[in-house]
Amino acid sequence: MRSARHLVEALISRGYSVVAASKFEFLSDHGLADGFDLIMIDHSEPRLNAMEICADLRRRDADTPVLVLAARDQLQQRLAIFRAGADDYLVKPIDMDELQVRIEALLRRLNRNTNPEIFSYEFGGRCVDFRQSELVRNGSKIGLSEREARLLRYFVQNRGKIISRSALLQHVWGYSRAPLTRTVDVHVLRLRHKIEDNPSNPRFIVTVPGFGYRFDG
Repeated sequence: MRSARHLVEALISRGYSVVAASKFEFLSDHGLADGFDLIMIDHSEPRLNAMEICADLRRRDADTPVLVLAARDQLQQRLAIFRAGADDYLVKPIDMDELQVRIEALLRRLNRNTNPEIFSYEFGGRCVDFRQSELVRNGSKIGLSEREARLLRYFVQNRGKIISRSALLQHVWGYSRAPLTRTVDVHVLRLRHKIEDNPSNPRFIVTVPGFGYRFDG
């Protein structure tokens, strides 16, 4: 894999949502890491320093998994990067099948460490009972499909965070690899019609262009 652009294109072709960011963006925007399921740092890029970025993320208690790509397999460098807070380390040239396996392993670990299950939640005058798959809004009961209830629960568990479509497909639909599909957008639209006063101008499930969605309830 010769460049970051080729790597991004290869990951997108395998169904992942990918956003490229500079070191400056990660070090200056303290909320950026929380919007992603996984961070990959190309330590061989002159403008990037994996140890500096990892240390800054962990200092801010960001628990997003970090996978570092390096040009050389040097023991001292590898140990230093792990000590700084990296979760995995892969040496170039990158084999895409191995990279995908490592990504899936980190995402599974992330999924096991998610918030405890939520059984009910109140927001904006609404109350949702996840055990009954039921929403009470303006005194009226509105039924939720099983998928809608699972989708809303995941939003609630990650409220305030930017969530990619691939993350929703993996954590709500159970795909180990995110296929190219519009099913997330369709279900989000249906859910908006049930919880929003104005689905075309949503207050709770907000679209973040180029990234995914954020739940503000």
